[in-house]
Amino acid sequence: MRRFLDSLYNAAGYLAALFLIGTLAMVLLGIAGRLLNFHVPGTDAYAGYCMAAAGFLALAHTLKRGEHIRVTLILEHVGAPGRRGLEIWALGAATLLAGLFAYYSTRLAFQSWQFNDISTASDATPLWLPQLTMAAGTIVMLIAFVDEFVLGLRGRRHVVAPAEALHHE
Repeated sequence: MRRFLDSLYNAAGYLAALFLIGTLAMVLLGIAGRLLNFHVPGTDAYAGYCMAAAGFLALAHTLKRGEHIRVTLILEHVGAPGRRGLEIWALGAATLLAGLFAYYSTRLAFQSWQFNDISTASDATPLWLPQLTMAAGTIVMLIAFVDEFVLGLRGRRHVVAPAEALHHE
């Protein structure tokens, strides 16, 4: 199961990287079009769709690598049992919020498909297509939070800390 979950998070991360390349391609196409006097409709909209897809698909991968922003001000001042309790509470709350986010993202994509909702931009893209990447990203993030929550309850959660503490002087 661990191998499958890690593969899922990595696949979402690779897809996010591909969508970043898509964002770059759309921006470069728009620039080239302006310089060479040709127009490809929808490049701005597609760049935005790719950027949103990259952001949502990268959420779980980022979480599992310990790269999400953590506020450790309180955690630094409590003992080990208090720290573990606060971590479990935070993971439980995050799992609940991720579940709601995944539910409503999926519901939005389904309703856009149901009502045949299309973009108001010149590309007239069916909105459920870009919303599908948002739904997929939030579902994978929910799975990652459930994974972290279960690992935390079992005492097997490994918190990845930065190699060097960041200080601003």
